[in-house]
Amino acid sequence: MKKSSRVKTPKEADSTYFLKILLYFVLGTIWVKYNGYVVFPIGLVVGLIFTRSDHFAIDRKIEYAILLVAALLGLVGYGVFLVV
Repeated sequence: MKKSSRVKTPKEADSTYFLKILLYFVLGTIWVKYNGYVVFPIGLVVGLIFTRSDHFAIDRKIEYAILLVAALLGLVGYGVFLVV
């Protein structure tokens, strides 16, 4: 009987995973303001690019959800705004 070969996924430390979640949350809250109006979620776009190119992505659905919740909180007014 042949043993099944399992592909080992790289494990992340808990602190690394928490730092990634914190980074995605902060990135998601960054918005651009122009003439007093909230215009563009620049942090959401940058966060999505980071998520797609993440080498150690274990579950991208969680990272996408954190980015979306942070973007909504940023839109409400609890985010970082870059005034242009």
